[in-house]
Amino acid sequence: MERRKIGEIEVSPMGFGGWAIGGPFTNADGDALGWGDVDDAESKAAIRAAFDAGVTLFDTANVYGTGRSEQVLAEALGGHRDEVVVATKWGNTMVEEFGVLDGADGSVANLRSSLESSLRRLGTDYIDLFQFHLNDYAGPEVDDLRTALESLAEAGKIRSYGWSTDRAKQARRWLGGEHYRAVQAEINVLSDNPAVIEIAEENGLACLNRGPLAMGLLSGKYLPGTQVGTKDVRGSSPDWMHYFEGGKPAARYLEMLGAVRDILASDGRSLVQGAIAWLWARSETSN
Repeated sequence: MERRKIGEIEVSPMGFGGWAIGGPFTNADGDALGWGDVDDAESKAAIRAAFDAGVTLFDTANVYGTGRSEQVLAEALGGHRDEVVVATKWGNTMVEEFGVLDGADGSVANLRSSLESSLRRLGTDYIDLFQFHLNDYAGPEVDDLRTALESLAEAGKIRSYGWSTDRAKQARRWLGGEHYRAVQAEINVLSDNPAVIEIAEENGLACLNRGPLAMGLLSGKYLPGTQVGTKDVRGSSPDWMHYFEGGKPAARYLEMLGAVRDILASDGRSLVQGAIAWLWARSETSN
């Protein structure tokens, strides 16, 4: 498998996303934020299958399953830590024992405490890519956060850091930071983000693609009228979940998919293969 880079760190061009393996969790109002019930044994088997196939980049977040995703990932990759690149995120706050995301905190204090908690759950003494998870955060602490992240990199606690944001303004805030290596944005064939890709290309950042299959729509399995269960974030359909409305695929995205389906699936490709190939061709920074 070819390799791409996050700074000086070589990674597989395809990563393994750890949101779904966290299982159910909710916000303070009880709305689902996970992807429904999961079997940890099945999740670990999938992680190991990805590793055996050459995947070396594994991306998760502290709040996915309020810690469960990080724990499952650590258990599945036991004995292979030095062979993989582990990326996780921080910024949202949670009540771990109750499976509830209860707020957001962009302070340096939360940065440091979140890192220590993720290190414990991941069973490691360093994180390869530590990403800020607050998409549109614009608080006055942003520069202080970069300073703190650089300090953590110098101390060997993290190898690099990034920002999970769809906004060019936020993606630019940490430019110049020696260990600022990546921006993670929602990018797929139905929802492009040329402004963030341009920043990545011009500044040597990796661009990790969040939602490469448009929350499953690009698998082709969701049809008009398909109803997703209420334990699934797509079923609860929060305001930011634009691919699904009322637990059903949004008509405008199904129409967009219909317009490109034959192109993506041409030359014997599956729809998923076509969607992933589009991302790799979109930019050399893409993972």
